[in-house]
Amino acid sequence: MNPFFSRRQMLQSVTAGFGFAAFAGLATELAAEDAAYQNPLASKTPHFKPRAKRVIMLSMRGGPSHVDTFDYKPELTKDNGKPGRIVDKDGNPRGNGRTLLGSPWKFNQCGESGLWISELFPELSKHADKLCLLNGMHTDVPNHPQAFLMMHTGEFRFARPSVGSWVLYGLGSENRDLPGFITISPPERFGGSQNFGSCFLPAIYQGTAIGASGRPVAQARVGNVASDHLPKKLQREQIDLIQEMNRDLLAKQEVNPELEGAIESLELGFRMQDALPSVLDLAKESATTTAMYGIGRPRDDFARQCLMARRLAESGVRFVEVCHEGWDQHNGLKNNLTRNCGDIDRPIAALLADLAQRGMLNDTLVVWGGEFGRTPAAQNTDGRDHNSTGFSMWVAGGGTKGGIRHGATDQYGIAAVDDKMHHHDLHATMLHLMGLDHTKLTYRHAGRDFRLTNVYGTVAEKILA
Repeated sequence: MNPFFSRRQMLQSVTAGFGFAAFAGLATELAAEDAAYQNPLASKTPHFKPRAKRVIMLSMRGGPSHVDTFDYKPELTKDNGKPGRIVDKDGNPRGNGRTLLGSPWKFNQCGESGLWISELFPELSKHADKLCLLNGMHTDVPNHPQAFLMMHTGEFRFARPSVGSWVLYGLGSENRDLPGFITISPPERFGGSQNFGSCFLPAIYQGTAIGASGRPVAQARVGNVASDHLPKKLQREQIDLIQEMNRDLLAKQEVNPELEGAIESLELGFRMQDALPSVLDLAKESATTTAMYGIGRPRDDFARQCLMARRLAESGVRFVEVCHEGWDQHNGLKNNLTRNCGDIDRPIAALLADLAQRGMLNDTLVVWGGEFGRTPAAQNTDGRDHNSTGFSMWVAGGGTKGGIRHGATDQYGIAAVDDKMHHHDLHATMLHLMGLDHTKLTYRHAGRDFRLTNVYGTVAEKILA
C-alpha cells in the first residue's frame, strides 16, 4: 500500500480518470469525423481546362419567333401571303393551308461581322461581334411543358436534374456564403421547380429561387433566411444543436441525400443572411450603371434581373438564370413581340457591356433563348404557331467565337438543315466550355449512371474560340 494514499483516495483518483479517458476517445472520434467530412459545395477540379467559370442563362419562356429576331429569311418576306408547307421533325405535313407571314421588321447587318439582326434589337445589335447565333436549333416536342423541361433538364418524360444542378455538382461553388445556383423570377408553370431542381442529385445542388414569375423582382426575397426573433449568437447555438442531431442520424444511416441537403442548407442559410441581401442591393450601383441597364424606366423588371445576375456572377455564383415570360404569340405578334424585345434589348446589351468592361465576359458564358421557335406561316392572321423543328438561340463570351452564325434553317425557317443543334448538343457544349466532359459527368442512381445528356449530345466544336 502506498503510504501517501489510502485505498479510498486511490479509487477516487483512478475513477476520475475514466471520464477523461472517455472524453479523449470521443474527441478523437469527432476529429476523425470532421477530417472525413467533405463540403459538397467546395470548388472542384474540372475534367480539363475550362474556358468559362460561370453561366448566365437568359431564359425566354414561350418560344421567341426566330424568323423575326435572329434568323433572317428574305425568301419568307418575298413569299409573304403564299401558301406555306409546314412539316414536323419526321417530315410529316403539319398545319397545311396557312399562308406564309414575312417578318414585319427589317433586318440589318450589324457590327464588323455583318450578322443579320432584327431592328427589334437596336441596342443588342451594337454587340453583334460578341454574339454567336445558333440558327440550327431543334428539339423534340412543340409543346411548352415538354420543351421547357428539355431545355432545362435534357428530359421531359421523367424528372431529371437541371443543367444548373449538374454544373454545381461538377464544379462546386466559388463562394461559401452564397448558393452556387440561383434562378431569378422562375416560371411557376411548365415544369415549375423541376426546371431548377436537383432531382436525384443531393438536394444541396438544387437552385435557389429569388422571386417568381409575375411578381416584381424589386420586392423579391429569399424566405426563411434571416431570423427576426433570435440574435446571431443564439441562432448559431440553435443550429449547432440541430446539426449535432442531424449528423448523428446521418452516421447511423450512412447515406441520406435529403438529410445531407438539410445539413448544408442550414449552414448556408446562416451565412446567406449577411451575404445575399448585400449582393442583391442594387442601390450600391452607380446612377450611370442603373441607367445603362434601364432601371427606372417603365417595365424595368427584367433590367433589375440582369443587374442582379451580374452582381451574383461577380460574387462567385456558378450558375445564374434570368427569366422572362410572354413569348407565346399565337396572335398580336407585332404588338407583343415589340413589347417583349423592348423589355430585354437594353438590359441584355448592358449586361454584355458590363461584363466586358469588368473583364468577366471572357470567362462568363451567356446563353439566350427559349424552348422552341415559331412557324413562318401565319396563325390567327397576326400570330405564329409553335415550331420545334428549327429555331434560334445565341451564346456570348465564355470561350465562344463572337460575330458568327452557326447552323441554319431552310429558306423559310421551318426546319434546321445545317449544323443542327439539339438541346442535348447545347448542354454538351455548355458543359465542355465549363471544363466538363458530358459523358463523364455522371451520377449513380437506381443502379445506373445518369448524365445530363442521357446517351446523346455532341459538342459544337465550330463555335469554340
